[in-house]
Amino acid sequence: MKALFLLIPIGIVTQSCVLPVSETTGAGYLNGFRSATPTSELEPMAHERGYWDGDAVEDPPLIRINRNEQKAYFYKGSQVVGMSPISTGTSKRATSAGTFKVTEKDIDHESSLYGVIRDLATGEIVNDDADTRKHRPGPGQVFEPAPMPYFMRFNGGVGMHVGHLPGYAASHG
Repeated sequence: MKALFLLIPIGIVTQSCVLPVSETTGAGYLNGFRSATPTSELEPMAHERGYWDGDAVEDPPLIRINRNEQKAYFYKGSQVVGMSPISTGTSKRATSAGTFKVTEKDIDHESSLYGVIRDLATGEIVNDDADTRKHRPGPGQVFEPAPMPYFMRFNGGVGMHVGHLPGYAASHG
């Protein structure tokens, strides 16, 4: 299994929708995935393994995000060539619906807004959800930006990246 984000040269993200993959593409190995039922932050979904089968397909890439399923479907042309579990934005920081183009890719990206505030003397994290617009490090403290490896920006400050998958919508957007 290869890292999905290294293989997608450009993508488009579309609004959440129920996608009958097996009916539209004949990809029978997707049958059996849970239906598009909303999940809450209190009801984590079981992790499903992602996959990538698109190396030999030459068509233009596209990414479709399904917020209800918490999955990203990767296409080359009209063919589904991969899937990955994801974590979209929380209800307070919702992932926008729409069609977007990837405008930046950065393998070692760090957030300019989110991270942690750490006490320099003890090394302890004093704020594990720091937002630079709201929180400032005090004396003897430092802001450490959240790592966002394999970042792909697609909507202003919003993008997708490798990270922890709790099984529900938990990201900053």
